[in-house]
Formats: sequence, C-alpha cells, structure tokens
Amino acid sequence: MTTLYDILRRPLITEKSNYQSSKLNQYAFEVVDKATRTQVKDAIETIFDVKVESVNIINTPAKRGRRARSRRLMVRRPGYKKAIVTLKDGQTLQIFEGVQ
Repeated sequence: MTTLYDILRRPLITEKSNYQSSKLNQYAFEVVDKATRTQVKDAIETIFDVKVESVNIINTPAKRGRRARSRRLMVRRPGYKKAIVTLKDGQTLQIFEGVQ
C-alpha cells in the first residue's frame, strides 16, 4: 500500500448500504486486507474531500459450500475486509448520489 488510492478497492452498493447512506449518513467500501481505521479515514478525506466522523471495520468471512458427491467443503467466494464510514452531518459522497 504505497498510496491512499490503493486502500479503497470499491464501494459496496447493496440494499442495506443504500439505507445507510440515505438515512444514517454511512457509506460502505471494500478495502485492502491490511488497511487500518486511520488509513481508511485519511483516504476518504483526501479522495472525496469530506470530514469523517468514524470508521468501523468488518472482516467478512468466505462463503463456503459442499460438493454434492464427495461432501467436501469448498470455498465459493473469498472473504474481504469492509469499512463502514460515517460522515459528518450535511456531507455526502458523489458516487452514491444516483443510487438513493
């Protein structure tokens, strides 16, 4: 992770994140596995020019399934690290504007 632009991978746009962005002023991002709260805060404030109130980080586990014949476990989808960023009142992110 050499720059702030490497920390954020992509925004997570789901029904829950749409509710959070419209009502709670929270935005969800997939971040690099080694990212910390302060690195995520600095990246959001620098890239989007907003003030961050708090950052919550969640490690989502991999989704697993079983094969039908051998009943062995296999990984269907890898795990990732998710950051939920709460902004100060009155501030929004432009990338989520058309989704609400």
